[in-house]
Amino acid sequence: MRLLLLNANTDAAITARMAALAAPMAGDSVTIEQATARFGARYITTRAAATIAAHATLDAFAAHLASAAAPPDAVLLACFGDPGLAALRELAPVPVAGMAEASLLAAASLGGRIGVLTGGERWVPMLGEYFAAIGLGGRTIIRAVPQTGAEIAADPDGAVAGLAREASALVEDGAEVVILGGAGLAGLSGRIAARVPVPVLDSLAAGLSQAMMLARLGPSAPSAGSYAAPPPSPVTGLSDALSRLLAGG
Repeated sequence: MRLLLLNANTDAAITARMAALAAPMAGDSVTIEQATARFGARYITTRAAATIAAHATLDAFAAHLASAAAPPDAVLLACFGDPGLAALRELAPVPVAGMAEASLLAAASLGGRIGVLTGGERWVPMLGEYFAAIGLGGRTIIRAVPQTGAEIAADPDGAVAGLAREASALVEDGAEVVILGGAGLAGLSGRIAARVPVPVLDSLAAGLSQAMMLARLGPSAPSAGSYAAPPPSPVTGLSDALSRLLAGG
């Protein structure tokens, strides 16, 4: 099985870190391929950056598809805000898992109220809007530590105590399961789980698990409905690879 891990941030070091964490989770039978956005924010922290990242997601996927011998078996959009997820599903010939959506779906099987902990205060309203849009806003409680995900990735040891404290606060607020959400927080759930009295999920692990499950299910690509491949669309100013993909090539 071949899985594409696509990071909508432009920090290739974080892509490589997530791929290194994902490889042992996936096992020897799975090859993790990597793609990193070539333009946009180094680490998304605002609505403007997330909007740009949606375009960058499609661009990175088109570039990978153009250079690979064959499409991957599934794609993991490894960016917790899932920028461009619906559009990527429309264009990709294979299943696509979004890290945030996959985490919420997994958490919904473990508890009623879902606590989401991320890095950077501006993500709290942004995630609230996204969770509401996918129908799970009423089940979520969202908190953030002051450090951005990029700062947490750069100094995980310095972030663990604050993450554990805020995760426990989510439980006091009523959360029955907690998600550590964000590329920069990947791999840290095990370091705080013993200090939190409810399950703590790693968003990378949840997204990877869903991508692998979808690949194993092997669903056919839709030929009807809103996620069927769109008709060819003339475009201006996009990369050659994305222009070809939108043209149906």
